[in-house]
Amino acid sequence: MNDTITHTPVTSDTDLAELGQQLRVDSVRAAAAAGSGHPTSSMSAADLMAVLLARHLHYDFAEPDRPGNDHLILSKGHASPLLYSAYKAVGAITDDELLTFRKRGSRMEGHPTPRLPWVDVATGSLGQGLPIGVGVALAGARLDKLPYRTWVLCGDSEMAEGSVWEAMEAAGMEGLDNLTLIVDVNRLGQRGPTRHGWDLDAYARRIRAFGWHTVEIDGHDIGAIDQAMTKARETRGAPTAIIARTRKGRGVAAVENQEGKHGKPVPDADEAIAELGGRRDLRVEVQSPPDAAAPERGGGDPHTALPRYPTGGSPVATRTAFGETLAALGSLHDDIVVLDGEVGDSTKAQLFAADHPERYIECYIAEQQLIGAAVGFGVCGWTPFASTFAAFLTRAHDFLRMAAVSRSRINVVGTHAGVAIGEDGPSQMALEDLAMMRSLHGSTVLYPCDANQTVQLMTAMADRPGISYLRATRGDTPVIYGPDDAFPVGGSKVLRSHPDDQVTLIGAGVTVHEALAAADQLVADGIRARVLDLYSVKPVDTQALRTAAEATGRFVIAEDHHPEGGLADAVMESFGNGFPTPRHTRLGVFTMPGSATPAEQLDAAGIHAASIAAAARKLVAT
Repeated sequence: MNDTITHTPVTSDTDLAELGQQLRVDSVRAAAAAGSGHPTSSMSAADLMAVLLARHLHYDFAEPDRPGNDHLILSKGHASPLLYSAYKAVGAITDDELLTFRKRGSRMEGHPTPRLPWVDVATGSLGQGLPIGVGVALAGARLDKLPYRTWVLCGDSEMAEGSVWEAMEAAGMEGLDNLTLIVDVNRLGQRGPTRHGWDLDAYARRIRAFGWHTVEIDGHDIGAIDQAMTKARETRGAPTAIIARTRKGRGVAAVENQEGKHGKPVPDADEAIAELGGRRDLRVEVQSPPDAAAPERGGGDPHTALPRYPTGGSPVATRTAFGETLAALGSLHDDIVVLDGEVGDSTKAQLFAADHPERYIECYIAEQQLIGAAVGFGVCGWTPFASTFAAFLTRAHDFLRMAAVSRSRINVVGTHAGVAIGEDGPSQMALEDLAMMRSLHGSTVLYPCDANQTVQLMTAMADRPGISYLRATRGDTPVIYGPDDAFPVGGSKVLRSHPDDQVTLIGAGVTVHEALAAADQLVADGIRARVLDLYSVKPVDTQALRTAAEATGRFVIAEDHHPEGGLADAVMESFGNGFPTPRHTRLGVFTMPGSATPAEQLDAAGIHAASIAAAARKLVAT
């Protein structure tokens, strides 16, 4: 067994074949050291990665933030041993660090995350690399005018994901010739053969139908790979898909093209390494990116005025305030980009398009692509606002979950929330969105009740880290706050308070107005009720809640949301651990709504003023 073979520099096809073998060997070694991992999925794509590294990628690993750097997204994130072996081959990591794969505290996680400076986004939930890559490519081609290319390496199993085809349509329509998809068609998924096996033409026909240029190759033929990547870089007016026939576990007879070997180290690592020709220590000089100036962002017109709505004036829908504020923020901040799910006329995001059409991205009714593209724009330094009807964001929950893993900074706005939308019925009612967004790691969840509050919360979102979500209402609501009132994230507003308060009425959004009306009804019964607007659902104002609990001992929590995971759960999580839980009643949407007017919906759900007042009376009486 030849332990170490060094070839420097890697130039010839023979050298590239040796590099491919090195990547296989190191993938085997990493998985063996961890006792787990996906070496066979790494081995099938090793030659593709070798050619990309040595001849086509333009990247400065010493300066991963250089504007001209290409972007490489490993959509088949389970093949992380291949990616980490590539980082070793370019000298970005050491062999010792490679062998910390999957160990506690290691950057070499089971699936890649941006803990590594060369990783744009976390991958591993299949079908997400291409939608995000579309966002990255769009940012470079349409806004930043930068010369980089976006390369996405995916597996054939994930081609069954609908999100991939949303991305295919978007990239084809946009003519993203700076985007190349490499499909590693190794025929085998986790439990057996993939849908199309090695039928490369089946993939090619489908991809071409979306306006792509396709190349079908033997994914282990170094020359064919090189020619295909050259052709991709030369193609104009359309993205390119390189569809490569490969063999899973390539080079090791015990696992090559064998079912049941997915997600496991090879049976005998030493024997496999010997079969692959032994260890190598090739070092690849990746081509430098072209010189490019960083886009100038962070400016805007500081004299732009934010919307101001007269207190007590005509009611205004918070969705309207969202759209008007978004347009103003676009003038104040030239790094804001808005992505719409083809409902901008209803969400009012279209108001941004009128003022800043170049920064308005229409994603159509493809919510996974909507959030994926937002993440991609965030990778490129933009501040994205993605908006659609709140109910339809559930389609993109996994993209949001992975955005949190990626440490992405994106803003999401869901309008037409809750039963308050009225006659459209339950298919259009977001009744799970607060729970969904609260569950995301590090997220911010905001639910304004009036127009001026919306302006302030939108302004705060533009500067927040992580994932921020604002829930907006379809119908007009009274303007109860002044335009100069402050609404810090993590805060709340006490709207009614008296030393003799016996109960606290807690609402957010539409139920704030119902709670105020309920408090007025209770006065006639001699019951004083504190009213708390909990506009910051996450982080929640724990101190205000505990203060209210100490003062009144009773809570009525009303929310236009299912009872699981919403406002009431956010409230009650402030108690325990030595802080006594107040007696409380939860009012929410416990049944399946039908069609009715907004007022009838609130009545039927038991979250209107009369129901809130009745619940308060019962609590006070017992």
